[in-house]
Amino acid sequence: MTNDLIAKAAIDRRMAEIITPVIEDLGYELVRVRLMGGKTHTLQIMAERPAGGIEVDDCAKISTAVSAVLDVEDPITEQYTLEVSSPGIDRPLTRLKDFEAFEGYEAKIETSEMIDGRKRFKGMLAGVENNEVLINVEEGTIGLEFDWLADAKLVLTDELIKEMLRQRKAAGVINEDEFDEIETETGSEED
Repeated sequence: MTNDLIAKAAIDRRMAEIITPVIEDLGYELVRVRLMGGKTHTLQIMAERPAGGIEVDDCAKISTAVSAVLDVEDPITEQYTLEVSSPGIDRPLTRLKDFEAFEGYEAKIETSEMIDGRKRFKGMLAGVENNEVLINVEEGTIGLEFDWLADAKLVLTDELIKEMLRQRKAAGVINEDEFDEIETETGSEED
């Protein structure tokens, strides 16, 4: 069964069942799927490589493959737009491994039921223990059962942005030489 954080509504879970094998066959992982209402429905798919990160051409590959499968399966009766994207820097945390990977970063977590008189928790992620997500809040470190979580996402901080840039550079996505050239050109125009 698909985790609620990846796919909330019944239609989202049905979509996840259809598209997960397609995405995994291409070598990616499904982070989240949501069918959003509005004038035109949007099927939003967030995916990434198992090691993290995803580029525009990866999204295009996923979009083409998923479109083909959805045309055959036809699970959505209304007209819709397919949107494939990266999880982004202030990404949703939808799998237990996400909470482990982003230990030490700030997150907002919402639970489906009241826990100690509240549903919202904001603090530093402190890893995972068994099936519990650990988070450092003002009162100290608390453990929240993964199954209790309704929503979770990273908070956009300078540290997080720096780490994401570092990862992209390490993965060879960002070529610093390109930036050096731009700076040099800009600098020489001012002289």
